[in-house]
Amino acid sequence: MPQPRNFSDKIWLVLKGLAMGAANKVPGVSGGVVAFVAGFYEEFIYSLQKINRKAFMLLWNGRFKSFFRYINGSFLGLLLLGMIVSYFSVSKILDFLIIHYELHVWSAFFGMIIGSIYYISKDFGTWNRKYIGYLLLGIIAGISISFLEPARENNNLIFVFFCGMISVSGMTLPGLSGSFILILIGNYVLLLVDSVNALYDTIADLLHWNFEFLNNTERIQLLKVLLVFSLGSLAGLVTFSHILAYVLKHFRKATYAVIIGFITGSLGVVWPWKNKEFELDALGNIQLDADGREIIKDYDRYWPSEFSGETLWAIFFIIVGILIVVSLERYNKKQPKKNG
Repeated sequence: MPQPRNFSDKIWLVLKGLAMGAANKVPGVSGGVVAFVAGFYEEFIYSLQKINRKAFMLLWNGRFKSFFRYINGSFLGLLLLGMIVSYFSVSKILDFLIIHYELHVWSAFFGMIIGSIYYISKDFGTWNRKYIGYLLLGIIAGISISFLEPARENNNLIFVFFCGMISVSGMTLPGLSGSFILILIGNYVLLLVDSVNALYDTIADLLHWNFEFLNNTERIQLLKVLLVFSLGSLAGLVTFSHILAYVLKHFRKATYAVIIGFITGSLGVVWPWKNKEFELDALGNIQLDADGREIIKDYDRYWPSEFSGETLWAIFFIIVGILIVVSLERYNKKQPKKNG
């Protein structure tokens, strides 16, 4: 049974949702890592697993309170609220910081992921050959995904639904960034920039009682894309949660070993020192997204050649990122356990 939550618990859940939503928006960063470090990953997965046939039967029969309790609705609802607020606020702040303080932001993320690896592995227990093998498989998978060549944009609605399903992997599988996966399959700008901008514009038009957008075929298509992407994300969230709940129940340590390896292997995605490689058109000009920003095709990673002031600042923010995660871990330890 879900545990009763006081007002402070509810505020913290919304804040955790904010952090998950912001992390999911940034390529290379996984909202699942936030859930892991903040101490609610398994409750998140097992709550999503409750969205099943029994839940739909309760809903169909009008037993709304039973449905809400069965799926741990208070927990999921507060997290979702935080994610939605984040999508329209905190993630915008992150966009600004990445544009103007890119090296510092990536350094902080790099440090936070190193801290997350420590957090997840510290209570793992004994490592034997089998678990080291799972760890290496995770590392190889993470590295392989990090260096894949991005594909071209595809707005086919069936493909968009598939994009939605796999993009939520960052929430359910720590270390796998849904945003980065969208970059690899070519639809990051379409699904997380263009379609969201279309929604913003539509909301603004509706607030001014302006319905001219109904005649704008491009806007309508982007709204369809966003709707199908959202449905795919919901389907993926429920599907992945059932799979992960099963493997966590039956292969807990093996799953943790793969997750630790995967997060370690994906460190290359958030490596702070990298040069951008931009998407070019047929004439060799840099392509821009709907906001006029340059579209990044890939990154050329490098080691810093000298200890300049900028390099020292980057190292400082890496340490800050590690300390943030360690502080969260110590905070979670101090929290009193609730009795059922």
